[in-house]
Amino acid sequence: MAAPDVFAPADLGPIRLRNRVIKSATFEGRTPKALVTDELIDYHLAPAAGGVGMTTVAYCAVAPEGRTDRRQIYMRPEALPGLRRLTDAVHATGAAVSAQLGHAGPVANSASNRLPSLAPTRRVSPFGSVTQGATVADLERIVKAHAEAARLAAEAGFDAVELHFGHNYLASAFFSPKLNRRKDGYGGAVAGRARFAREIAGAVRAEVGGRLAILAKLNMDDGVKGGLGPDESVQVARWLEEDGTLDALVLTCGSSLLNPMYLFRGDAPVTEFANAFKGVTRLGLKMVGSRFLKAYPYEPLYMLDLARQFRAELTMPLVLLGGVTDKAGMDTAMAEGFQFVAMARALLREPDLVERLRKDPTTTSLCIHCNKCMPTIYSRSRCALIEPEA
Repeated sequence: MAAPDVFAPADLGPIRLRNRVIKSATFEGRTPKALVTDELIDYHLAPAAGGVGMTTVAYCAVAPEGRTDRRQIYMRPEALPGLRRLTDAVHATGAAVSAQLGHAGPVANSASNRLPSLAPTRRVSPFGSVTQGATVADLERIVKAHAEAARLAAEAGFDAVELHFGHNYLASAFFSPKLNRRKDGYGGAVAGRARFAREIAGAVRAEVGGRLAILAKLNMDDGVKGGLGPDESVQVARWLEEDGTLDALVLTCGSSLLNPMYLFRGDAPVTEFANAFKGVTRLGLKMVGSRFLKAYPYEPLYMLDLARQFRAELTMPLVLLGGVTDKAGMDTAMAEGFQFVAMARALLREPDLVERLRKDPTTTSLCIHCNKCMPTIYSRSRCALIEPEA
């Protein structure tokens, strides 16, 4: 059977996208009051007008304490008018729009949120505070909050939601043997560690049914010794497939908490990260930041080898991300059995890249994977090479 054309329309659960290219969720840094702004709308209009099939709004927390920063949107009725303006604007371009829903857990900044952060078990956070171990009541509340957030997303006009089960945010932290030392039904063997995420997905599906496409971003590998690895992650993916709660999995890797560059690959912008902070934090990052921001060489389709293991074991639609920047890479993903591809940094540099690739398959991305865009999330996310200052 011939591989699908990446630029042809495609079904994703109950919705139809104009093509198979998704703008991946990356925090925009354009919500100073935790609400939609014109700048946020313009940020998503650019790749939507530039040809993607769907753009993903990040990061829509399901609870106030679940934000990595106080400026992030959290889903509540007050946010709906702005979110509706955003979805209407994106739809006018012909693209679909997804809301990434999740709880940052141990990645949350309790000082910024002015609320305690949560983790599977009590631990010291990178921000110097103590992250509390979540109680069963906390978990039940957060499961319900995901369902409520999905309902609000549907009311706001979103076509899809993406559940954040990656990067050692709360659900991902539960998967991790390193971070989850619980002795109850949410810890221990991988079945217990997967329970929380499965409950979230089930609650979201029960709430919105077939009104929205439901995706989940799942770590294939934490990239951390003692963390979630591919063998256990494949098993989690099998259970999620068997549950029938998802329309697709977005395959990712790395830990925002312990090893972020394992996701991004390319240069490690230690100096730029340090300069995004003040005082002791800046000094500490300059001195030991290279231990946290470990550089990994960039190569096209750098997650493909890991993702092949998941493609071989699953029948559900899968989204390949990681080094997808040209038509050749997209065609390879289609030929290998992936239904969609996701892009982030390349679209930050060139929001119209997808449309130019459609018109001219020989087009080359200008992104050089310097990763200097990463620290800009603390001010205003952008390609630092073309917008050096906020």
